[in-house]
Amino acid sequence: MTQIRAVIFDLDGTLVDHVGSVTKALEGWLPELGATLTEELRGAWFVAEEKHFPAWRAREITFAEQRRRRLRDFLPLIDSPVGIDADLDDVFAGYLKHYEAAWTCFDDAQETLEKISRLPIETAVLTNGTDEQQHAKLRKVGLAGRFSQVFTAESLGAAKPDLSTYRSVCEALNVEVHRALHVGDVYALDVTAPREAGLQAVHLDRDDAGPFDEPARIRSLHELLELLRSREQ
Repeated sequence: MTQIRAVIFDLDGTLVDHVGSVTKALEGWLPELGATLTEELRGAWFVAEEKHFPAWRAREITFAEQRRRRLRDFLPLIDSPVGIDADLDDVFAGYLKHYEAAWTCFDDAQETLEKISRLPIETAVLTNGTDEQQHAKLRKVGLAGRFSQVFTAESLGAAKPDLSTYRSVCEALNVEVHRALHVGDVYALDVTAPREAGLQAVHLDRDDAGPFDEPARIRSLHELLELLRSREQ
């Protein structure tokens, strides 16, 4: 096995519980709009997120506009008026207040990062988000300062799965791509693409959703430590 010199972590869904945070946020925010969270509404929120976030990732729209588009899809479902852009920004600010308050990291994140820090391995974050929000997220959940560097789609000018993102991180860390290991929960962005860029990759499949024929699949970050040790040989 090739020795690992750097571990590059995805953030949301890997270190930070995005789904849990969103669910808590919706529980607090929807009553302010006269609605109650249901499984259907929860699902619709994530559908809108998945539908419009890629357009920002591809630099087709602004970050604020992808938020507005999500609300344009979602608000009619709760019979809430869809106003002009400024109105939508105000409505989203109400959601954001609850979302930020609900940020939390997974139980296995802190311990895993602490143990990796004792190894001769660099750590970094590569996330498809904005500088301000993702750094704030790391501070809120107690992970700020844990990494050599934090890279966002905004700071890099490109987003996963653009192959340049993974290679740019390796270059900044001064690590050869084949000695870097990318870890994340979204298979296409966190496994397939980094491997195509020349990195090693591990799929963090917390929900046991597969693909089940993936040889480097773990259910918890605790399993990552064993994998790293096996590759020290």
